[in-house]
Amino acid sequence: MTPVYPGSVDAAGQRATLGVLGGGQLGRMFVHAAQRLGYFTAVLEPDAQSPAGLVSHHHIQTGYDDPAGLTQLAHLCQAITTEFENVPAQALQTLAQSRPVAPSAAVVGIAQNRIEEKAHFAACAAVSGVSCAPYAVIETPAQLQAVQTDRADLLPGILKTARMGYDGKGQVRVKTADELAAAWAELGGVACVLEKMLPLTAECSVLVARGWDGQVVSFAPQRNVHVDGILAVTHGYEGNMPPALATKARNAAVSIAHHLGYVGVLCVEFFVVDNGSEYGGLVVNEMAPRPHNSGHYTLDACDVSQFDLQVHAMAGLPLPQPRQHSPAIMLNLLGEVWFDGSGQLQEPDWHSVLSLPGTHLHLYGKAQARAGRKMGHLTVTGTDVDSVKAVARRAAGLLGLPGLDAI
Repeated sequence: MTPVYPGSVDAAGQRATLGVLGGGQLGRMFVHAAQRLGYFTAVLEPDAQSPAGLVSHHHIQTGYDDPAGLTQLAHLCQAITTEFENVPAQALQTLAQSRPVAPSAAVVGIAQNRIEEKAHFAACAAVSGVSCAPYAVIETPAQLQAVQTDRADLLPGILKTARMGYDGKGQVRVKTADELAAAWAELGGVACVLEKMLPLTAECSVLVARGWDGQVVSFAPQRNVHVDGILAVTHGYEGNMPPALATKARNAAVSIAHHLGYVGVLCVEFFVVDNGSEYGGLVVNEMAPRPHNSGHYTLDACDVSQFDLQVHAMAGLPLPQPRQHSPAIMLNLLGEVWFDGSGQLQEPDWHSVLSLPGTHLHLYGKAQARAGRKMGHLTVTGTDVDSVKAVARRAAGLLGLPGLDAI
């Protein structure tokens, strides 16, 4: 790919413009990173009040599969990315006929389907050194029956829909064959995977950026705490997990990116399992073909953020190895923060929170708060881990955030 340099102007007088499918908070932070470098930006998103659309130079307000909208986006932009994995892969394929698109439609399609995703993890295991949890595919009643009779070793397990599951949605824990059958019916009999439940001790993720030329850089693993299936706390500092496991996770994520021929920012999520298990302390869970909630701390704790690397990768710029200059803890701010104990709307105590040292508030520009909706995040940085933890506990207490016992 020929690099698209910031601030450049082509022969027709058009300014260098980068596009993104999707108008959520990840798109908003991508737009900010691109604009800071000097790019113009374009967002294709049907919501007139989307966080990314409100701050972009161009907002194409249409559906993701609208031919006219896709043509307009391709006309405006020199390179295009996506901010979420459930964008129609066909839309990316259409755009790729005339513009560089990163990540590719093929890779996004894999991430949209747990069955294909796990098959690629399994194929890569010999190189990455990390396998996924034992699983079985259930797409038909016959496959359900086969699992019930022949794969008792997968129970207790978690039944997950192959498509459209995120933030704990589309998942049911099952202990028996009867519960498995009931759960599959509850999920509508759609294609699913049944994963064996393992003795988990923690969860972590690794962010990797890979360029068109195969250059790759990565961040150190971050340890994550989920509440009700939604990320609540991210620990981003040296020593957040055993060094050997951190190295193993980082190397595995890089191997997976290379195996996919990936271009862009990729987040690979892992489970840390009981070291006495047969899995070597680590199994790969899933991947997100985009920047990730768990990497938001990089905006304040690193000299290059995950969104900076997203811009660099898609535009064909060099990928600098990020350097973390401060330990950090990120707290997710869900809609519950805007309601009191009786369910009445309230303004969070920002005055007290922002009086704490090393606090960095990021709100996403969403007009309406509701339960489970990601409204923003708060990152705490400092000179040492203990002081960061102390401030994060105080902030979590002021805002009534879950996961406090894990800080």
